[in-house]
Amino acid sequence: MKITPMAIPEVLLITPMRHGDERGWFSETFRQAALDAAGFTGGAFVQDNHARSTGRGVLRGLHFQKPPHAQDKLIRCVRGAIFDVAVDIRRGSSTFGQWVGAELSADSGAQMLVPKGFAHGYCTLSDDCEVIYKVTDYYAPETEGALRWNDPALAIAWPLAADEITTNARDAAAPLLVNLDTPFAYEIAA
Repeated sequence: MKITPMAIPEVLLITPMRHGDERGWFSETFRQAALDAAGFTGGAFVQDNHARSTGRGVLRGLHFQKPPHAQDKLIRCVRGAIFDVAVDIRRGSSTFGQWVGAELSADSGAQMLVPKGFAHGYCTLSDDCEVIYKVTDYYAPETEGALRWNDPALAIAWPLAADEITTNARDAAAPLLVNLDTPFAYEIAA
């Protein structure tokens, strides 16, 4: 398993090894010890989620859960391809308001680990996409938060033009970064 810190080093790009032969391949997609060795200090994963999007250009996000139910997320695309994004929303962080992104696809097997204190979202790059992600706390709708996916202050370089992107009313009306009352503060690791 190859684990690489992204431009915001708390966000990790994880590429599991695939072992193949004429029958196909085998891959170990999760190993807690590897995350621990890479410096991941989040909690234990307690819930798996599976989302399907039927068209290219479907955007989900940018979402997060507030404390006491904040979540670390480990995201992978198991059908099709997505552009996955994490935005730093930790007050006091030197990377506050900055984003990192990567293409995740069923073909590559790459995954992104998005820690607490980041808003997360993705845009489908192909029809019929499926995404599976692990989280470190249970879904709690009363703690949901969102950030506007097309906020000019974030300047996210989505790989599709805005008129090719479909989202829902809630995500379209999410607050801009300047109006976001973020519950997260940057903490220096001891």
